[in-house]
Parts: sequence; C-alpha cells; structure tokens
Amino acid sequence: MSAKPSEKQHFVFTGWHMLIIMLLFFGTVISVNVTMAWNAVTSWSGLVVQNTYVASQQFNGKAEAAKARAASGIVGKLQIDGTTIEYIVSHPQRGAIDTDAVTLNFRRPVGERQDFSLNMEKKSSNTFIAQHELAAGDWIVEATAVKNGAIIVHEGTRIDIAGGVR
Repeated sequence: MSAKPSEKQHFVFTGWHMLIIMLLFFGTVISVNVTMAWNAVTSWSGLVVQNTYVASQQFNGKAEAAKARAASGIVGKLQIDGTTIEYIVSHPQRGAIDTDAVTLNFRRPVGERQDFSLNMEKKSSNTFIAQHELAAGDWIVEATAVKNGAIIVHEGTRIDIAGGVR
C-alpha cells in the first residue's frame, strides 16, 4: 500500500542518525580541545616559579617596589655588539647614574638548558661590560642594577639574536 498524498510521512530516527550526531558532537569537542592545547603550548612564555603559593604572597610587595623604581625614571640600556655586551644606567634628565653593580640573566623563552648569568665588569660610573657569545634565537634578558645595596633598575627585555652573534 502506498502513501496517499494527503497523508504525512513521519521521520524515522535510525542508528545512522545517532552515529552522525555523536561523531559531530565529539568531533567538535575534540577539535576545540586540540586547538586550545596547541595555543597553550605555542604561546607559553616559559616563566616558571618554584612555589606558586609563595610567589602569590610576594606579588604585591614586588609590584610596589617595581612602581617605585619606575617612578624614579632610572633606566638601563642593553647593547650587544658581537661578543661584547654593554649595559648603561642613566636618567633621561639627570644623565649618567652612578651604579655599583649590574647583573644580567639571560634566559631562553622556553627551557633552561642554555640559561646563564653575567656579573658585569664596571667600565665607568654607569657603564658595565662583559664578553660572552650568544647563540642565535630569542633571549629574555633580566637586568638588575644596584647602588648602595638597593636595586635601582630591574627590567626585562626580549631580544633576538638572528643568524648567530651580531
């Protein structure tokens, strides 16, 4: 017997329909998870703390100290020429700032294998120098300048050494 044109045919939900719905649902969930995981891995800065609780407790104090240093206007300038690394401490209006010591910490954005620190040699009252060959690639340079036991400059700079030492 065939259906008459006036009769409505009802949709029959089969196992194939359920399979398609399940594949679409889980395919969407899995693709979103893979995308988020890929974004997390490729955008990670590499910054790590030993103890997150202690770091969170120290954050406000460090933020206030950083604001005070920024308000002083004292800045450092990193210059790299071949294997010569130079760091100059100055103030935009007052010029050269007498400094006791400068330490530079070189870190790779991801990984710790090539990280190293340099205690700079004093060249003049505000200029410090060191010799070190830098491998090609991205580096995060953390500079700390000290005067009379107090930190007067603490800043981070991201640099790129392209094609070897420049």
